[in-house]
Amino acid sequence: MTTKRLIACLDVINGRVTKGVKFEDNIDVAAAEEMAAKMQAAQIDEIIFFDVTASNEKRMIDIETLKKVAANVSISFIVGGGIRNLDDINVAVKAGANKVSVDSIAVRNPEIIREGAKALGSQCIVLSTQVKRDESFPSGYQVYIDGARTATGLDAIEWIKRGEELGAGEICINSIDNDGACTGYDIPLMLKAEAAVSVPLIASGGAGKPEHLLDVFTQTRAEAAIISSMLYSPRLEKNYTPKELKDFLTEKGVAIRPFI
Repeated sequence: MTTKRLIACLDVINGRVTKGVKFEDNIDVAAAEEMAAKMQAAQIDEIIFFDVTASNEKRMIDIETLKKVAANVSISFIVGGGIRNLDDINVAVKAGANKVSVDSIAVRNPEIIREGAKALGSQCIVLSTQVKRDESFPSGYQVYIDGARTATGLDAIEWIKRGEELGAGEICINSIDNDGACTGYDIPLMLKAEAAVSVPLIASGGAGKPEHLLDVFTQTRAEAAIISSMLYSPRLEKNYTPKELKDFLTEKGVAIRPFI
């Protein structure tokens, strides 16, 4: 049985972790390096750092904040946002990232996936994609880029199949419709994805209570789930610690990395 992972997502703007709903109305939470250290101390399995405005602003990821976060954690650390070419991937890794997430640039230049995988290994390249329900597409979902601001005309499932062919070692699928809504992951979306690719899948968008993690881990083959609102959103009446979540999942029979 595959051991499932919990990944804390840090949506970062100007060095600060923020929390929005469907990529809008962001609320300031904390300095990125402070939140990263807090999450590691709470024994989260991984951290993913997204510079959420970098792609839309057509700039490189915030390297200085990345370095601060990397200096405060020793667990696996994924970064994304503003990656424009192979040089940027190498800079991010040298600054402390273990894996690099490519999103908008991968749509504009799919060969970046192949180049990154060849240079660093597939295990270092995560294809991250933002998708939204759209019944005019064969899968019922369309890919968006630039912080979910720009429609691409790409079918979501066909795109992740292409990403796997190019060498992505993991695929992270974020539901724009569910993002920050705390109503649960898009299970039908994840089921379509798992039928299309064989690489590990990361579910993202919608977690608001422990039962949502149970659903995605028992109803799909997602190997990891991204959580953010349920960890630190000021919009929720209750936030959860990684220990509470792991204890709950363990009691329900889910193989999860233990809290030590």
